[in-house]
Amino acid sequence: MHLAYSAYLVREYDEAIAWFDQALGWRVIEDSDLGDGKRWVRVGGDGGGQLLLARATSEAQLAAVGKAAGGRVAYFVHTGDFDADHARMLAAGVAFAEAPRQEAYGKVAVFADLYGNRWDLIEAR
Repeated sequence: MHLAYSAYLVREYDEAIAWFDQALGWRVIEDSDLGDGKRWVRVGGDGGGQLLLARATSEAQLAAVGKAAGGRVAYFVHTGDFDADHARMLAAGVAFAEAPRQEAYGKVAVFADLYGNRWDLIEAR
């Protein structure tokens, strides 16, 4: 067994799709209409990890958007060229919470997505 994808809570599908495309360079892997405004939307990059975009439909779900890990880093993306991806993301308007730093596991910087969830951009050693 392996984890295929993880649910990612969004306000609207299209705004999230645009952010993942522009900020991370990810693509839509699947976008199927399920009726009644519900869609099955998967996005991902080249490494195989995917997110299933889940549109918030209740007050409780809307209140949870952007709180994936309670303020901690929730998602980790690896890159083979940190400097190029960091520069591209900055140019796309991605908000980094810190300057890049070296850690025992590699080069890393924390950034926020369009909803405020925190992510690590990592180039592993």
